[in-house]
Amino acid sequence: MDEITSPAIVRGILNDWRFWARPAQMPPEGDWGTWLFLGGRGAGKTRAGAEWVQALIDKGLRFALVGASLHDVREVMIEGPSGLRAVAQRGNRPHYEVSRRRLRWPNGAVAYAFSAEDPESLRGPQFHYAWADEFCAWRAPAETLAMLRMGLRLGSAPRLCVTTTPKPLMALKVLMGEAGVVLTRSSTRENAAGLSDSFVESLNALYGGTRLAAQELEGLVVDGDAQALWRAADLGRRYGARPVAFDQVLVAVDPPATSHGDACGIVVAAKAGTQAFVLEDASVSGLSPLGWAKRVAGLVADYGALRVVAEANQGGEMIRSLLVMAGCDVPVELVHARVGKRARAEPVAALYEQGRVVHAPLEGRFVALEEELMALGTEGGKSPDRADALVWAVTALMITGRSEPRLSRL
Repeated sequence: MDEITSPAIVRGILNDWRFWARPAQMPPEGDWGTWLFLGGRGAGKTRAGAEWVQALIDKGLRFALVGASLHDVREVMIEGPSGLRAVAQRGNRPHYEVSRRRLRWPNGAVAYAFSAEDPESLRGPQFHYAWADEFCAWRAPAETLAMLRMGLRLGSAPRLCVTTTPKPLMALKVLMGEAGVVLTRSSTRENAAGLSDSFVESLNALYGGTRLAAQELEGLVVDGDAQALWRAADLGRRYGARPVAFDQVLVAVDPPATSHGDACGIVVAAKAGTQAFVLEDASVSGLSPLGWAKRVAGLVADYGALRVVAEANQGGEMIRSLLVMAGCDVPVELVHARVGKRARAEPVAALYEQGRVVHAPLEGRFVALEEELMALGTEGGKSPDRADALVWAVTALMITGRSEPRLSRL
């Protein structure tokens, strides 16, 4: 018998995941930190995640397995038909220790199960790699993901695999726009060979052409507002480093509507050449009027700001008096919102589109600010205090040199 067609060789090929996997199910090549796999129902996401972990299994390695609940981790990621025990190599099948929520391989590798219902449980443990499944079904996706990433600190190149059917969540949009994230996609139809003959056809017959089908079968992020001024992927590309020096720095304030400690939008921004830099989102809630005024005064001193821009629709001269009482020793420019939020924001959004606004925090991202920017001008939702403050700041720095654009009618 030809050596190439011997039963052992054939069996080895048939058991090799690389022989069966579609390109979307294989880990990306190159240098990446997070692999985000968006797919429809039954698109092979779980198998891709499990096989990625399986290919990394080695003595002494520690993995985190995070699902929407501990039940999901065990029944889908570990014990499921495409889970880790099902794809394990012969002779190295792991055993799940329920009491310790730990999966142990005979070769010494271990994986720990975590529920997204309890993000604090991720505080303390550390790992080489992590697999996060159905991210969009998590109760608090952004918070849980942040805690998980803080534990990815073992080895020379920790990595994260996220597998999920997408939903138009801000947390997913932010993740998609991050540097170092490699995105792959797969529709349900692409994995039809591994599904029931009638599954795809029946669902398409029921839901074809709907937003639900685009999300659940095609694996697309169906945004709720096609007219949004800011989109997550665009915001993700607007992060960069601070220059050595600025032409000017200012603090913009969108005061709360009442004096009972509502949210106060506070943004520190600067200009260097033809670009604006957003340095800090210092917005706060729960403070008295003098409390947020003192926060503004502190930021002026910390950043060496030359002026404060404050919306005066909710207090007028009282705002200037509060800032003076708080120790603010720079000019306070009061501005009035004479047009709607969307009209005020459109020129600023155009500057973002041109690449002339850079988000430059000392660390992390302006997650809450991004969420408000993406919702600015849409119906419903909470008042966009942070976004309003940013619009005032960038307008003052970049559009007219004042705080409010000069609008003229033809």
